[in-house]
Amino acid sequence: MPAIASMTGYGRAEVRGERLAVTAEARSLNHRYLEVSLRLPRTLAGQEPDLRRLVQGRFARGRFDLTVAIRRLTGGSGSVRVDLALAREYLARARELARACQLDGELSLAHLLQCPGVLVVEEPEEDEGEGGALLKEAVDQALSELGRMREAEGAALAADLETHLGALDSWIDEVAALAPQVAARQRERLLGRVRDLLGAVPVDETRVAQEAALWAARADVAEELARLRSHLAQARTLLARGGPVGRPLDFLVQEMQREVTTLAAKADDGEIVRRCLPARAALERLREQIQNLE
Repeated sequence: MPAIASMTGYGRAEVRGERLAVTAEARSLNHRYLEVSLRLPRTLAGQEPDLRRLVQGRFARGRFDLTVAIRRLTGGSGSVRVDLALAREYLARARELARACQLDGELSLAHLLQCPGVLVVEEPEEDEGEGGALLKEAVDQALSELGRMREAEGAALAADLETHLGALDSWIDEVAALAPQVAARQRERLLGRVRDLLGAVPVDETRVAQEAALWAARADVAEELARLRSHLAQARTLLARGGPVGRPLDFLVQEMQREVTTLAAKADDGEIVRRCLPARAALERLREQIQNLE
């Protein structure tokens, strides 16, 4: 069974070959979709499509930042080439500018070496071959470590979600037990109002009972409670199934919030409306935690 995972994680790995060492760092954060950002050495830039497919094949959601560094372990660390033609061009243009602006001074060697392109570091050709093989292994290990962290946090989130679902179960039971009392309280309130209006005139108890029955039918919240129980059961099924469940759980919480709002409006009873406040708070906590799930 696939595990439930959060969208937050970190992984790092270093793999060494005969001449090179490749280090990969992978971070993931919450995101509505799957987004991958890569920072690779120039010699390994051609591996970018494969790395994107590797991340996409292992994860469903999250913003991934993958950084790769390569370093040489033995000799042949590359060479430095001086672009003399470019350096002379910089010098000529600097002198031309000095004459035009009537300035004294000469471009020093230190300044010249800082000009872009004067010094060019050339990497050995063999880096791409060995580095490419090490790269995939390092990234695979870093992503595996990141995945384990996401699953560990996902397990903690799932336990917290179950706590909130249990609180909602208890709340539904409380409201279901209150519902019959609501009709009786409404009948007494209606009867009291009629007596206040009629004074000494006899009250038609049958008519009051009919009006109270009509109100009770309109205020019946049994359907809303049944749908809430169904949504809770579906949420638990998703948690038991595992895998990427963030989106369907988010949808269910939205539906539960809608049912609680409808229930409070239909019940038209101060006690039930007051008890809807902790239900809304529990649903908000559920929603916040679900935002972290893959």
